[in-house]
Amino acid sequence: MPDLSQKHCLPCEGGVKPLGEEKVKQLMQLLEHWGVSANHKEIFRDFHFKDYYHTMAFVNAVAWMAHHENHHPDLEIGYNHCKVRYTTHAIDGLSENDFICAVKVDKVLKGL
Repeated sequence: MPDLSQKHCLPCEGGVKPLGEEKVKQLMQLLEHWGVSANHKEIFRDFHFKDYYHTMAFVNAVAWMAHHENHHPDLEIGYNHCKVRYTTHAIDGLSENDFICAVKVDKVLKGL
């Protein structure tokens, strides 16, 4: 399995197929505590924190990483949690970029 934390996202403007179900299942093995939607078009994880301050510190760190990778998740933020969802909108499904960023989000959490 590739070390996705060492890769960087590549621009995706469409014109390529989303990852198939088998490839998604294979890449999901690299992620802990992440789920995949029933249609295999999105991966997600709900991160929990002790308070709002720690939640927002995580959100800001994820925003910095997403800006650096130029691949941005959908975030749902509450007092003590943040749900992170990745999909590649340009292809209406999952790309390797989604998994690269999910691994990097997990690294952000370990750094807090």
